[in-house]
Amino acid sequence: MTRLPHPQNPVIIINIFDKELMPTMIQHLVLAFALVFASSAAWAHGSGQHVLGTVTVIDGTHIEVKTPKGKVVSVTLTTQTKFKAKGNPSSTEPPSVGDRVVIEATKDKKALTATEVHYSAAKKAAAAPQAPAVP
Repeated sequence: MTRLPHPQNPVIIINIFDKELMPTMIQHLVLAFALVFASSAAWAHGSGQHVLGTVTVIDGTHIEVKTPKGKVVSVTLTTQTKFKAKGNPSSTEPPSVGDRVVIEATKDKKALTATEVHYSAAKKAAAAPQAPAVP
């Protein structure tokens, strides 16, 4: 840093190409960018909840999902809830019992309300092997 000689004008001039200051400035720039990107990622996600599992019950007002850990979670459905089938994103049909779902929901008080339900059809059970015909 260099201070101008005039005492009434105490301006500090920093040489940004100073080899002693360069590593510190780079560290500060990297930290600033990291903070900006980390905070934008947090805001992008919002306050939504995700429920993953298999549909056990569904009707016009709610859906119950059994999670991989065995817990059953009830989520309220509204007229604003969007349904998106895997392989047919334009579908508006709700999933069926046994389908795998990922539900994006909002939590208010203690209830979950679905905003989007992404689902894929349940895996078909393998056909039982047929016994050979007896002559």
